[in-house]
Amino acid sequence: MPDSARWISTFLQAAAAEAGAARNTQLAYGRDLRDFAGWCARNGLDFGTLTQAQIEAYLIALDAQGLAQATRARRLASIRQMFRFAYAEGWRDSDPAARIAGPGKPTKLPQTLSPSEVEALLHAARRTGRTEADRLRNTCLMELLYATGLRVSELVSLPVNAVRGDPRMILVTGKGGKDRMVPLSQPARAALTAWLAEWDQQASALRAARKAEPKALFPSRGKAGHLSRVGFFLALKEMAVTAGLDPARVSPHVLRHAFATHLLEGGADLRAIQTLLGHADIGTTEIYTHVLEERLKALVMDHHPLSET
Repeated sequence: MPDSARWISTFLQAAAAEAGAARNTQLAYGRDLRDFAGWCARNGLDFGTLTQAQIEAYLIALDAQGLAQATRARRLASIRQMFRFAYAEGWRDSDPAARIAGPGKPTKLPQTLSPSEVEALLHAARRTGRTEADRLRNTCLMELLYATGLRVSELVSLPVNAVRGDPRMILVTGKGGKDRMVPLSQPARAALTAWLAEWDQQASALRAARKAEPKALFPSRGKAGHLSRVGFFLALKEMAVTAGLDPARVSPHVLRHAFATHLLEGGADLRAIQTLLGHADIGTTEIYTHVLEERLKALVMDHHPLSET
């Protein structure tokens, strides 16, 4: 029977190979499980014989240390995943973590923007930038982001070959190397066509100078070869100022939330939104139903004639 270090190592390898867990997810699992293994070692406990009560004692110890509710919930999630794997592999004849009720996570509703605010940002993108090329790029970035709900890392790293030929859908590689297809709106396709014309002019000039042609849709001289997340973040802040919005309220992730929330408000199916966002778990997508509920409550409280009685 493997010891705790081998349990953790084998589980992490399987998570990477079979579940396609992203690098950050693997690191988080590893940190959580090593902390748990250390607690077990200090208390003379072994993964192979742990009971549900002993795992609960660990969670109580975390609470006593003052760890946040979200941190304790994440630790338990890591433990559950490992023991589920151990049970499936036959290392144990039972799963001691399967029935443990976790501390849950505090519900923190995502910040979002109204459709009119997003529209103001889209108009601002056309006026933001020192050159016409900058303005075309910024317009394309914004139209693609709001049309697709891509993560900022997915957006800035898009290869130019993925968008050639005026596609109505593009293939995106998301977390854990998982691919998904996302549709493009007509405004996004128009912005993409305009930016590609500029991109081709820049690429032609590079070829004439015997320099390598970029592979990214939004190229940069940086090591990655494409616009950085920080670079887009700063450009977005400038667009927010141009649009007359508080820059503190605007970020790439807020626009991703706006994409999902506006789809839900328009009657889109939650499963469809899950697919578009690339969420592995429908529970992650369900947060947007709470956003909609809060908006409906506010609508009633603001406009119902009996709301003040």
